[in-house]
Amino acid sequence: MATGKQIKALIRSHYGDSREEFTTLVLQVAAHEARRGHTALAQEIRELVDDAKANAGASVVVQFPNELSGLVLSEKPDVPSTALILDKELHARVERIIVEFRQRNKLKRHGLSHRRKILLSGAPGTGKTLTARVLAHELGQPLRIVQMDRLVTKFMGETSAKLRLIFDHLRVVPGVYLFDEFDAIGGERSLDNDVGEMRRVLTSFLQFIENDVSDNLIVAATNNLRLLDRALFRRFDDVLQYNLPGQEERRRLISNLLGTFHDKRFPLVKAAEAASGLSHAEIDRACRDAIKETVLSDKNRVTIKSLVRLIKERQNAYLGGEA
Repeated sequence: MATGKQIKALIRSHYGDSREEFTTLVLQVAAHEARRGHTALAQEIRELVDDAKANAGASVVVQFPNELSGLVLSEKPDVPSTALILDKELHARVERIIVEFRQRNKLKRHGLSHRRKILLSGAPGTGKTLTARVLAHELGQPLRIVQMDRLVTKFMGETSAKLRLIFDHLRVVPGVYLFDEFDAIGGERSLDNDVGEMRRVLTSFLQFIENDVSDNLIVAATNNLRLLDRALFRRFDDVLQYNLPGQEERRRLISNLLGTFHDKRFPLVKAAEAASGLSHAEIDRACRDAIKETVLSDKNRVTIKSLVRLIKERQNAYLGGEA
């Protein structure tokens, strides 16, 4: 049953006509029951909330508690899957996650579960966060970004407790949960520079993610897979490796980004060759800079000369001019 404190808060929010606060408190009660092992009751409470939202004909904003203020950021991405330029194999694996989520009830009827614990690894700017935004958009879910680096640095000694609170809400608050900068806690436990606090936090995270039975997607992103504890891998349904874009991916990416600011005569192959060694994010910035120059010059089309110059600027800054 709900605690006395929760009951009083529910009554105050009800008579105070605060629908959002009431919904948040109800979901906190569900989380409390789930923590006590009453998973069926927790699920029933969540279904009652979902039914009420459907009958009201409008979505209800769910607020995270003050203890998680600044640690969990929520957004509603509008990034379609067509914006994600990856090699065919990786793109197919992302699409598989979307298909399984959309048909999760069909899988459940056969005793199967959908892929929902995903580890993304790759250099900065290669599309990991963008993938999380695409997943949230395609599945019609809000994106909840858990800032792991801030969680560790700001709450040293309390990190495990904060993680427990996050997972309590993850059970009942819908969304795609992105644990960003996952390296902050996911380091190999045997490393000499590891500290006891981080070992405890990682152990807690492994337990939380293994015991979670919600339908929500959990996405962890890391810049270096080799730094992660090997025990993490078996907790995830999929481990996706992101690399710098190849020639074909660079061509498609530049074409997408330039949009109406280029035509069929634009030498996309030459532009893609010039962008060799750059990440998706750096190519994005170079293309946007080229479009801004074009607009400010009162022109309608980006020239290959200006784009290559801006690409070279990026390469000189990030590659030391080696490209």
